Amino acid sequence: MTTARDLVIGYVNALHAAVGAMRAAISPLEQLADMLHLTRSHQISRSGEAGGYSYKVHGAGCRLTSQDCTVIDVDFTAEGAEIFDFWRLRCYAQSLPEPHDPTVEDLRSAVESLKPPLVEVRPGWFTMPNANAST
Repeated sequence: MTTARDLVIGYVNALHAAVGAMRAAISPLEQLADMLHLTRSHQISRSGEAGGYSYKVHGAGCRLTSQDCTVIDVDFTAEGAEIFDFWRLRCYAQSLPEPHDPTVEDLRSAVESLKPPLVEVRPGWFTMPNANAST
């Protein structure tokens, strides 16, 4: 049985895998937040495909869709850190090959159980500074 904690860990691991694939596919991408600058300066399209993912740059973030249609939506801090909220976690869970529909309460408990290494950067918004959430 997949728990909300498993879903949060899965999201973070999927995000880090996608970031690695995008960095390998798009030069000069150092961090995923660089996609905002690259699209605004017309160096890359606002939407496209790279590294095995479809991407769509939006407002303050990016939506990545894997080949199996799993959605990883993320926003960025002013410093370029990837951040996510409960809505993004639910979108991820619902897009999985075996969809899940966790409650916000279950996700909140899961996030609390993962602090640290998860960090709440502002109310309801989280980041995972290390490379993998194998907690």
